[in-house]
Amino acid sequence: MPDLTPRQIVAELDKYIVGQDAAKRAVAIAIRNRWRRQQLAPDLRKDVTPKNIIMIGPTGVGKTEIARRLAQLVGAPFLKVEATKYTEVGYHGRDVESMIRDLTDIAIGMVKQEQRGLVETKAKERVTDRLLDLLVPSSTQWDEENTAENERHQRTREKMRARLEAGELEDRLVELNVEQRAVPVQIFSNIGMEQMDVDFQNMFERLMPKQNQQRQIPIKEARKVLLEQETEALIDRQVVAEKAVELVENQGMIFVDELDKICGPQSTHGPDVSRQGVQRDLLPVVEGTTVNTRYGPVKSDHILFIAAGAFHLSKPSDLMPELQGRFPIRVELTDLKKEDFLRILTEPKHALTKQYAELLATEGVSLEYTPDGIEALADIAFEVNRTTQNIGARRLHTILERVVEKVSFEGPDLPKKNVTINGAYVRGQLQEIIEKEDLSRFIL
Repeated sequence: MPDLTPRQIVAELDKYIVGQDAAKRAVAIAIRNRWRRQQLAPDLRKDVTPKNIIMIGPTGVGKTEIARRLAQLVGAPFLKVEATKYTEVGYHGRDVESMIRDLTDIAIGMVKQEQRGLVETKAKERVTDRLLDLLVPSSTQWDEENTAENERHQRTREKMRARLEAGELEDRLVELNVEQRAVPVQIFSNIGMEQMDVDFQNMFERLMPKQNQQRQIPIKEARKVLLEQETEALIDRQVVAEKAVELVENQGMIFVDELDKICGPQSTHGPDVSRQGVQRDLLPVVEGTTVNTRYGPVKSDHILFIAAGAFHLSKPSDLMPELQGRFPIRVELTDLKKEDFLRILTEPKHALTKQYAELLATEGVSLEYTPDGIEALADIAFEVNRTTQNIGARRLHTILERVVEKVSFEGPDLPKKNVTINGAYVRGQLQEIIEKEDLSRFIL
């Protein structure tokens, strides 16, 4: 995990997300505490548990975006899940423990990538030797005493090595034995296999006969195939599994979105397998339990959980009291004002206005926004949110798409490639829809 201070983490998030300082500070402190815990003595470290966070705020204010940007920032195993896709254990659907398995799979990929970097040089040397074996095959009648023949073969091999490294033979065809994995018939669905401790999918792959095919391919493609084979051969799978499990247990993070959708009043007509049931199953995972994965048991005691929800129809106090206690830090995200919409359109590193300008620049169209044009966009977005359903910053997507629709459609054929979006242009494109408020409910 990069050694970032809370201030640096907030500064990185500020590049992409406008406002919501309280939420940014909370996640920055939580991330920094992960690093602080690693510096403690081992006997104390095991007792320091993460302080899980609930982010509360209406839709479109930046909850999910904070998680998305955080994942790119921390360099630790990070998984984003929707609470609504799980059901209680014993019922049809995914059980909550599968999030730990998914997180472990992500960690395996990260550790493998790191190991690939360590063995890459050796793997490339092996690839070169295998390509030379294909280009200059050894004689079938090898004679150790025939030194002249052996030296001639070695000289030929070295000449070919020089040409190979110079890139002169990239288009020459070689015959390569390429392994094609047979795709087994999936007897169990993913849902059913979630609850199987044994990894049937891998077992079937080992049982199915390997299909090898001789193919004539250019050296530049053969190099990629051989590099993949040699890298896999050099990586120690046991070391990868051990490192990945350790990484998950100490630095893993899970973002549980839409938490508000699984809380509410008790069901009166039967077992509530996707609400109360999921909360009951989530409780031991957040508190700390051992989950069996294909790479070995994984403890969830020190995994950081960040939950988020709009809580329109419910409130955090509707969650089970035990689960509330597992999320001691609560952060409220505020509604977006007109000033926030203005900043969202101009300040972020990849603001929407910049995205549309760059997209149209590929067609040679120069899209420019005047200050009053951006102000009109912000003003209309705020007003439509206020008078219809409030969907936060996502409203800017619908409005901006509508404004540039004509330019996007006619872009390749425009005789005049410079387009200026000012206040009058914005209102001209949206006037008809804004006037008909009932219609705006469906289009904007």
